[in-house]
Amino acid sequence: MKRRDFLKSCSLAAAGSALLSPTSSAAGLFAFPSSPDDAPLKGLDLKIRSLEAETTRPVTVIVIGCGNRGNVYARYAKMFPKAMKVVGVSDILDHRKNRLGDAHDVAPEMRFGHFREVFASGKKLADVVVISTPDDRHYEPCMKALDLGYDVLLEKPVAQTEKECKAIRDKALKTGRIVGVCHVLRYSPYFLALRAAVRSGMIGDVVSIQHMEPIQYAHMAHSYVRGNWRNSKETTPIILAKSCHDLDILRWIIDKPCKSISADGYLSFFKAENAPEGAPAYCTDGCPHADRCPYNCIDIYCRQKVHLGVFDLNGNRDSAFILSRLKDPRYSSYARCVFHCDNDQPDHYVANMVFEDHVTASFTMDAFAPKGGRRTRIMGTLGYIEGDMKEFRVWDFLTRTPKVWNEKVAEIPEYAGSGHGGGDLRLLRDFLEAVSAQDVSRLSSNIDVSIESHVMGFAAERSRRSGRKEKVK
Repeated sequence: MKRRDFLKSCSLAAAGSALLSPTSSAAGLFAFPSSPDDAPLKGLDLKIRSLEAETTRPVTVIVIGCGNRGNVYARYAKMFPKAMKVVGVSDILDHRKNRLGDAHDVAPEMRFGHFREVFASGKKLADVVVISTPDDRHYEPCMKALDLGYDVLLEKPVAQTEKECKAIRDKALKTGRIVGVCHVLRYSPYFLALRAAVRSGMIGDVVSIQHMEPIQYAHMAHSYVRGNWRNSKETTPIILAKSCHDLDILRWIIDKPCKSISADGYLSFFKAENAPEGAPAYCTDGCPHADRCPYNCIDIYCRQKVHLGVFDLNGNRDSAFILSRLKDPRYSSYARCVFHCDNDQPDHYVANMVFEDHVTASFTMDAFAPKGGRRTRIMGTLGYIEGDMKEFRVWDFLTRTPKVWNEKVAEIPEYAGSGHGGGDLRLLRDFLEAVSAQDVSRLSSNIDVSIESHVMGFAAERSRRSGRKEKVK
């Protein structure tokens, strides 16, 4: 890309943003207009109850991977100490391990470095292992945990390869242990209501679904260009790293197995040939295009102050301190120019699926959006649903009057700030109850179905690379 073309594209992007007023809703670009006459959709039983698990005693937990997700799950023990107790922590970074260990008064001998240290004694030290490590460090600790008799809460994606995913499934079934995969969207009130509306029959039989996952532009740059998931070979393809939630939701709503999938996706923008003239390897080296580049790391981290969790700031959000972190070799990968990274993940992706009984679904993932948040359209024989993760409308073909679901479940005190629309902590509640009762049916998804949606993702990636439709089996 020539310098004038880059600058022109940035100017056009800025102009486009100006067309959206501050109160504009991205969902409004996708959904049919709301009306004050819309009737509320009632009668969907989402079984909303306390987030505190009903257990016979606190379930003891070792957290392997003390980063963002590990801390999210560990805080459940602070909220509900009668249901869960963190008794061990493991992380190769001492400050993360000790920060979480201190927060939960973990004994020194239960603070482990590498995850292999957790299993070195050959003894079971707790009821549960939570695995919230990077994608390439899921398989080995999960298999070791199952061999020693632990139940496992496993971050998605389950593993890096289809073979490893199936091996974890087979090991869980053989040992009889519970493996809860963190498909947290299944547990959010919005998606529970959406699925309940479909299953009620109010739109007849589902014929087709359109589902869209926009990735906010700075999030894409942070996670999938500069960050931990930038390289599919080191982690997992983006269809799994970012979008296995979406494949799982489609499978869950349709409630039938996927038979085939075809996909296309490309890395079109974030590559060296598109670097404007004179762009240095690092934004912090003084880029002449900094003021007109929306991906400038100084703007994203020091001015907008978003996606800061990777920098271990310990509460110091001063811009000068964040800038010093960007220049620190431990964190400088986040200072790289987005056109000079070792990334290979597509920045746009489309997949078309055929499920049993010829139900079809289309999925798109795009990296160039002002905000994230899924959008979904569901076409049935008697009606239509459209939603944006906050609310959805059901259009009945007979009455031709939409009904809206927008219950403010997140305003229930325990749900407020619980992540993924209430899904994070509801997942933990159900998982802990399943472990306490040794009853996998307490979970929304057993390991078989969780792996099935992963197999869909691997088939999509094979299709994207080969240009052929792939069977899902």
